[in-house]
Amino acid sequence: MDEFKQNARLAEQAMREVFPATPLLRNAHLSERYGCDLWLKREDLSPVRSYKLRGAFNAMRKHPDVPLFVCASAGNHAQGVAFMCRHFGKKGVIFMPVTTPQQKIQKTGMFGGDAIEIRLIGDYFDDTLKAAQEFCAEAGGHFLSPFDDDDVIEGQASVAVEIEAQLGHAPDHLVLPVGGGGLSAGMLSYFGTECQYTFVEPAGGACLRAALQAGRPVKLDQVNTFADGAAVGQIGARTFARLSGVGLANTLTIPEDRLCTTILEMLNVEGIVLEPAGALSVDALKDLGQSIAGRTVVCVTTGGNFDFERLPEVKERALRYSGVKKYFILRMPQRPGALRDFLNFLGPKDDIARFEYLKKSARNFGSVLIGIETEDPQGFETLFEKLDAHGFAYQDITDDEVLAQFVI
Repeated sequence: MDEFKQNARLAEQAMREVFPATPLLRNAHLSERYGCDLWLKREDLSPVRSYKLRGAFNAMRKHPDVPLFVCASAGNHAQGVAFMCRHFGKKGVIFMPVTTPQQKIQKTGMFGGDAIEIRLIGDYFDDTLKAAQEFCAEAGGHFLSPFDDDDVIEGQASVAVEIEAQLGHAPDHLVLPVGGGGLSAGMLSYFGTECQYTFVEPAGGACLRAALQAGRPVKLDQVNTFADGAAVGQIGARTFARLSGVGLANTLTIPEDRLCTTILEMLNVEGIVLEPAGALSVDALKDLGQSIAGRTVVCVTTGGNFDFERLPEVKERALRYSGVKKYFILRMPQRPGALRDFLNFLGPKDDIARFEYLKKSARNFGSVLIGIETEDPQGFETLFEKLDAHGFAYQDITDDEVLAQFVI
């Protein structure tokens, strides 16, 4: 047995003093849909509802003489570090952006109690990170990276140790979300060539794919933070050293709007609450399709820290992706009966979800922002045909990100 594998097993054994192994549960619904033996590794059921406490545990376990741990995080890593500071009786200072939702700040404080101090600094994470590292250097603490740390990578590999024990063998196919690469690097280092892998990233934060194309870690020009648990601007140097040979063919990028359809399905059909990053591996099954038929497949659901205040946004994005909700700007003739004419174009299953009309008396036409929901995307083709036939001018702005930010 190689040294990494042995150390991961030792880490997993030590963790049992703190929290039980997370469940590996067969999912009948997904198994039937994809014709495979599909299992979910439920990291969303850990004490902090993500796998991040594993790496924090292992790093603190291996540095027993360090009195102060410092990290920068706006989410799961902060909660994992806080939980373990309290467990080990260590002092922790956790830096979070000023813009961090209050719910995440409160949960971090709840897990850490008197063992931690939370400092809100910077509007953007880069500013927060810089402040944390400067403080750590001055205070002589141990900076705990969320992913780019050998002890953290080793700790995250405990997920693989548990899967092997629970399944009785390595899976045929392992589907893993990738953010900074800590979990995927640990899992790959543990299982090696024993299974096939699919590494999944959000389209707005595909830093592994960018690194594979460049041959080195590169900073993304822009990051979409919707799937915040995996939206990382640059993959870690240590993690990429372990992932550099995976090949582009084994990576997938998932549109954030499509991810919303899976979040809702898992909630409504399975009763499983997943954060966007936690749903990545399940959503990837749509692309894997028949390639996993007849195989034993494990999807790691990495987190369930979902703020239900985001649910309306998730529903909105899912409807738009599915093609059953559209927004457009309509030029309405300013004559009596024009609105009635338009309403007559709607089908029996078309529902007006938004309507804003600004009448300007000096003009012959007024602009209307309108949102319509329907049951079948084909209904929009019929509607647009009627509008064209009757000379109504309109612009579909559903997928216009700039306009959507202001009007939707």
